[in-house]
Amino acid sequence: MGYPSLSLRFAFVLSLSFAASHSSSSPFHLTRTAPPPSPSSFRNLKASASDVVALLGTRQQASQINAEEARQLRSCFKFLVPFTPNSIGLASGGWSIRRRFRLKKGNGRCRREEDELVWWPPAPVLELARLAFDSGGDPAAIHRTLDPTMIRVPDVEGSKEFQCELTRTPYGRRFINEELNSYLEFLFELIAARGPDIGLNASLSRYDFFHGHLFLARETGRLGILFHAKEYPSYEKESFPYNMGYCQIGSNVAYDDSMNLRNILWLAPLPSNSSKGWVAPGVLVVLDARPGGIIYRDIIPDYVKFARTIYEDDFGDVAVDVNYLNVGNAVPDYQIFIC
Repeated sequence: MGYPSLSLRFAFVLSLSFAASHSSSSPFHLTRTAPPPSPSSFRNLKASASDVVALLGTRQQASQINAEEARQLRSCFKFLVPFTPNSIGLASGGWSIRRRFRLKKGNGRCRREEDELVWWPPAPVLELARLAFDSGGDPAAIHRTLDPTMIRVPDVEGSKEFQCELTRTPYGRRFINEELNSYLEFLFELIAARGPDIGLNASLSRYDFFHGHLFLARETGRLGILFHAKEYPSYEKESFPYNMGYCQIGSNVAYDDSMNLRNILWLAPLPSNSSKGWVAPGVLVVLDARPGGIIYRDIIPDYVKFARTIYEDDFGDVAVDVNYLNVGNAVPDYQIFIC
């Protein structure tokens, strides 16, 4: 697959941008072909990250989006868990009587149980979603649920040898409620396991898939995480001639079509504003940023189109970064670090 012809100055600026970035934004692009022009009748359409959240919310929220824009956006949704906007008993709290599924990997969950954990997560996750909603989208509401204990981020897969700092800060924290930390682990593992079903081969490693950004959605306060995979592709003279700094050294992540699928969105169930019930279930979806698609055209900034990077703050106010890092030596040991 080809790459765009960029001026040396532009490529240099992008390389500096990469080297300065700790984790969230890796700009790359996959094709020489410019996206085809929109039909004249839809030329004024301009999709946004908020429109994506609306389409994944209630039927009323989705109806506010222009029909053609909605059609184009939906064509870019690749669900890792089936989308069920019309689940029964949302406002009545029917979710509360479902049996509790174990979160830890290797406990014999079936696929349906994993789906249920996304649609209707355990009570602590629902409480966090309600807290975010009731706060009016205030990130401080999330900060108050974190254990104040600072945990030093240790060496991750030899990163210290190359002076690579993967996290925003050298110290991380965890949620006070341990089930919230377990749920984050569950999401990382589920994305890695189900990604190949839709063409995303993401590995849990410091070069590829290890972080996400927890946000409170603009206008609704809905809790979400934007995950990024394919963070540090390997330097290749022909396919990816970009220097991304210390954290790229040693990468074996190929720059290929799967870059289109590097943005993964989780949304918590949406609370009702008139009761203690819920009006939309949880969602786990890959946002296809293929050239020519509406996400590539409208939501990804021009200066990072080759990266296929959707920025988390386009969705709302970012509260924390969530990192799932292998801090083991001979035996893998993945742990959550919230920065």
